[in-house]
Amino acid sequence: MRFLLPLLLATGTAIAQVGPNYTRPATDAPAHFKGVTWREARPASHQPKGEWWKVFRDSRLHTLLTQATANNQDVKAAIARFDQARASARMARADLFPIASIPLSANRQRTSENAISPIPLNGLFYEGPAYNALTDFTWELDLFGKIRRGAQAGRADAEAAADAVHNVLLGIQAEVATTYFQLRSLDQEIYLVRSAVGLRGEALKIAKARVQAGAGSELEQAQSETEVATAEAEISSLQAQRDQLENTLAILLGSSAASFRIPVSTTPLPAPPALPAGAPSDLLERRPDIAQAERTLAAATARIGVAHAQFFPSIKLIGNAGFQSTDIDLLMQPESLIWSYGPSISLPLFSGGKNHFNLNKSKAAHDEALAAYRQAFLTAVADVETSLSSRRNLATAHAAQQRARTSAERAASLAKTRYEAGTSPYLDVIEANRTTLATQRATVQIASQRLIASVSLIKALGGGWDATQPTTLPAVTPDPAARFVPETKSGFLTKVKGLFGGKKAVQP
Repeated sequence: MRFLLPLLLATGTAIAQVGPNYTRPATDAPAHFKGVTWREARPASHQPKGEWWKVFRDSRLHTLLTQATANNQDVKAAIARFDQARASARMARADLFPIASIPLSANRQRTSENAISPIPLNGLFYEGPAYNALTDFTWELDLFGKIRRGAQAGRADAEAAADAVHNVLLGIQAEVATTYFQLRSLDQEIYLVRSAVGLRGEALKIAKARVQAGAGSELEQAQSETEVATAEAEISSLQAQRDQLENTLAILLGSSAASFRIPVSTTPLPAPPALPAGAPSDLLERRPDIAQAERTLAAATARIGVAHAQFFPSIKLIGNAGFQSTDIDLLMQPESLIWSYGPSISLPLFSGGKNHFNLNKSKAAHDEALAAYRQAFLTAVADVETSLSSRRNLATAHAAQQRARTSAERAASLAKTRYEAGTSPYLDVIEANRTTLATQRATVQIASQRLIASVSLIKALGGGWDATQPTTLPAVTPDPAARFVPETKSGFLTKVKGLFGGKKAVQP
């Protein structure tokens, strides 16, 4: 027996792990996207995303996104799921090491009269107290890689959970930016409609004065009153939409909608950020959903090895040593010493096909994860193409809409002049004013859509195209009611730990 342990250890190092080794599957990456030149894609999901929203140069947007990153409850939940996955991975890795325990017991017992004995008992038995102070030792030898494959799967799951945090965070940030630009667009529209109400109010005063002077008709006055009332009703409708967007932002920022307010801004919307020439297509590989799908596939591959290892023997080294006595005063005497050791071998003979079906299940889970990975990549390519198309077409529409706005404002000025000169009916003025307001609002809406398309492109690329922002992910604001999860020092999962720039544990 003294040579058993070295022999088993030497044998364990010589036997390879069963099951397939993971290899990243090839993807049909596009050489270039429509309308823009990209270089070859390379995996880069580990690269920091940075504060991508700074390309819009909006201090209020920066404040909102910083608050959402720190306080959003979905982000906190995703980080908690990562902590769970990381702990599970370390638990799986701990199975590689032996287990030792010290069970202490004190009980009263009766032995069998027919117990195994080197001499005949002839009806003798013992009834009385029994005291045990033992040290138990158990170590499962991972000769076929079952435990190592399980540790690989746990590590890949933890890395996938870390990518899931980035995916949730990027989605929240993009939604905040999109909602903010929609709200800014409504501010501009409300401002335009309020200005139109003022101008139509002045026209109503003129119409009333003309009626009193006998130079106008009551029809003109009624038409003026209708235009004023219609514009006032439109303000209320737009304000209701703004309130709804403001409440949506409150939820995204982890704030109470009852106390959350965003000041009205009448500043014109900025132009969307320019897409730099030759932007790297490997930014597509930074998409957290692709990285998450790839890590999930790696975990599924490792679990095939776990299932395959169930067909092979399980060997454990078991031992215990300590003291046993019927008298507690004699428990620690040398004469009370007992010990035993030896291997425990379990051979899988018959399980009703359970191991076979479990292997088939693991292979099917791998195929599902592979399909999900390829689908995530195809979706990413389509998202980039859609966002690029939106930016390109909206830029063309914006230029045309600007020309339409200029022409409509000039037509409204001419209609007013001709009406005051008595050469055109008041209906021409009404139509010209309606067209002007519609083109002004359409111009603002297109400007907002261009900004939203830029946000969509940034999200499609996994967090922007500026790879010169080596900032770390900000830590979330701790919830006072959360339990403290201490960070332990370990070289395991160094990659995923570094994704968060320090502690991710929430502490009161």
